Amino acid sequence: MPGGATGPSPVRVMVVDDSAVIRGLITRALENDPSIQVVATVGNGQLAIGQLGRTDVDVIVLDIEMPVMDGLTALPKLLEAAPDVKIIMASTLTQRNAQVSLEALQKGAADYIPKPTSTGEIHGSADFKRDLTEKVKALGRARRDKRDRNRAAGIPETRPQPTTATRAATAAAVSAMPARSSLLSPLAPIQLRPASRTMPQIVAIGSSTGGPQALFGLLSALPATLRLPICITQHMPATFTTILAEHITRMAKRPCAEGVDGQALEPGRIYLAPGDNHMKIEVQAGQKIIRLTKEPPENFCRPAVDPMFRSLAAAYGPAVLAVVLTGMGSDGAKGGKVVVEAGGTVIAQDEASSVVWGMPGAAAMAGICSAVMPIDKLPGEIVRLAGGRP
Repeated sequence: MPGGATGPSPVRVMVVDDSAVIRGLITRALENDPSIQVVATVGNGQLAIGQLGRTDVDVIVLDIEMPVMDGLTALPKLLEAAPDVKIIMASTLTQRNAQVSLEALQKGAADYIPKPTSTGEIHGSADFKRDLTEKVKALGRARRDKRDRNRAAGIPETRPQPTTATRAATAAAVSAMPARSSLLSPLAPIQLRPASRTMPQIVAIGSSTGGPQALFGLLSALPATLRLPICITQHMPATFTTILAEHITRMAKRPCAEGVDGQALEPGRIYLAPGDNHMKIEVQAGQKIIRLTKEPPENFCRPAVDPMFRSLAAAYGPAVLAVVLTGMGSDGAKGGKVVVEAGGTVIAQDEASSVVWGMPGAAAMAGICSAVMPIDKLPGEIVRLAGGRP
């Protein structure tokens, strides 16, 4: 580069798949981006564990179904060997693989990607290549950002799993650091605004990368006394959203299902945008009802958060409480601005507790949030804003 300047080193990736052809196609797709370097490719989970002991890796793209050792078995062993490595589960769009992928997210995987069913589809799918590349870059940067913050806080880098005391010390040190992400303006101040004085009538949540884990934690901590309807848009394909709704029902102990076109919202229920559909809310004969649309993707996503937020602002005015959780990109920030302009309230997850501080960071930096908090503090804030005890 001119003047001897150097940019950040490429994100280092290991691809784990039992098909040599698939490994090659994924490697070429990733290395088309100069900010990514595939440093290892192996054919099963056991080989991946051995390779991780010899190679520094930021992100692992991990297939589920493999001989010798499958992806779900390898996952905890890989995280034990490198606790901060980011793992993306790759699987075809079957109900079983959707179930396994969500189980993997609960066990520490950072994200998942639906894998086309044939080599021809992988070779020709621009959407798959773009999604995979963007996920790898966002997660690789997030890992490096966290390492930089830990070093600045004087936290030693260790390979073994930390003790409870170390986790507590790390969390305290990191939470005291200024929020920052390489995807956003570094060290830009967050300007908070007052919350709406109108009592919320609905809670709306938007999430993406790391979202299922965050949703499980947040929703399971909400008290049964919170009887507002809850609408969720999580970036996720069809089949996966069906399984996610089932998991949320078990974790949150309140009914959750994919939204159905024309369905009226009811108190105490959770409505999840089904994969490949935007979910909006309209007022019809005095009732708030769900509208599913196949309108073009927004922010490369369908479902997207912005259409849901905009529709809720139109339907509920100032009585909307919008929550933006972990995720790459900026979906939710523009819709959140509409919520605020209608008199509603937006709150967001903080960087330290986010897998990727893209979506909540964009909302925070836009100055539309009334609170930016760790994920374990958000349930209490929702209850407080909804008229319960702080």
